Amino acid sequence: MTALIEVKNLTIQFRTDEGLVTAVDDVSFSIDKGQVMGLVGESGSGKSVTAKALMNLNARNAVYGPESRITLHTEAGPVEVLKLKTARDLKIVRGGAISKIFQEPMASFAPAITIGDQMVEQLRLHADMSKAKAKEISVEMLDRVGISDPSRRFGQYAFELSGGMRQRAMIAMALSTKPKLLIADEPTTALDVTIQAQVIDLMKDLVNEFHMGIIFITHDLGVIAQTADKVAVKYLGRIVEEGPVREVIRNPKHPYTQGLLAALPKLDDLDAPLTPVAGDIPSPLERPTGCVFHTRCPKIVGDVCKTALPHDSRVDASHRVACHIHAEVPA
Repeated sequence: MTALIEVKNLTIQFRTDEGLVTAVDDVSFSIDKGQVMGLVGESGSGKSVTAKALMNLNARNAVYGPESRITLHTEAGPVEVLKLKTARDLKIVRGGAISKIFQEPMASFAPAITIGDQMVEQLRLHADMSKAKAKEISVEMLDRVGISDPSRRFGQYAFELSGGMRQRAMIAMALSTKPKLLIADEPTTALDVTIQAQVIDLMKDLVNEFHMGIIFITHDLGVIAQTADKVAVKYLGRIVEEGPVREVIRNPKHPYTQGLLAALPKLDDLDAPLTPVAGDIPSPLERPTGCVFHTRCPKIVGDVCKTALPHDSRVDASHRVACHIHAEVPA
C-alpha cells in the first residue's frame, strides 16, 4: 500500500539572534489512509513544528535540511510539499488535502465573523461553488459532528459556543473540504474529561467514515492509547521510539517512553506515588551531544550515550527504538 504521506530525514532549524536552533532532527515516518498516528512528547520536543512542516506553515526563518522530504500522495500524483512556493500551489496542503485543528479554537476562529461565514469562505477558497452550496455543506458538516440545531449555530460567533462545541465546530470546518489527512494538535487538552471522550469518539467515527489519516499530537499517552493505531515518541526533536500503540505501551523499550508511562496515574493503585521523568528537557540552544536524552536517562550505559548518537534498532518489523541499550537488536 502506498502511504498517504511520507516524511524522510526531516530536519528543521530556525535562524535566531543566538544562531541556528534545531527544532526537528532527522525525523522519518509515514501514515497510510485510515491510519491514526500519535505524536507524543513533552513541550519543546518539536511535535507542532513537525506538523506545521506538513502544511509548509513554519515561519520564514525556518531552515530545512538538504535531505528533508515530505511527499503527499494524491490521486493526481505525488506532491513534494517543501517545494511548494506560491499561494495557489500551497492550497493543496493548507486546507485542501491536509487540514488542521488546534488546541484552542478561540485562537483560530475570527471573533467578529460568524462560524458559518468562516466555513463558507474556506469552502469557496478551495472549491468552485456558490454561497448557497457552501452553506448547505457547512450546516451538514456541523450536524455530522454532533452539533445540535446546526442551522442556528451556523449564524453564531465562536464566543457564543461552549468549549466542546467550539472544538466540534473547528473539526467540522477542517473536514468540510474532505481532507485526506487531518492534523489534530492537542485538540482535547483544554477540554473537560467527558468532552475529551466525546471528541475522541467523534474522531474515531470520522476515520471510519472518511477513511482519512490523522496525526494526533499530544503529551498524553492515555489519550493516544484510546485513539491511535501507532505512536511516535519524540524527545528534543528526535523520534526515540515508534511502533504499534499497544506494543509500545505494553512493551516500551526507550527509557523516555518508560518514564512517560510511569508518570501516568495508576487507577488500580491510588496510593502509588507519581514518578515523573527526572530533570527538565534541555534548551534547543544547548542540545546535548550523543543521545539527546542522556542528561535525564536513568539507564545510561556509559560514555557511548554521551558521545554517540544512537541509530534506530528494530524490536520487530514494526517497532523501532533509538537507544544504545538496544543497539545489538538485529534489524
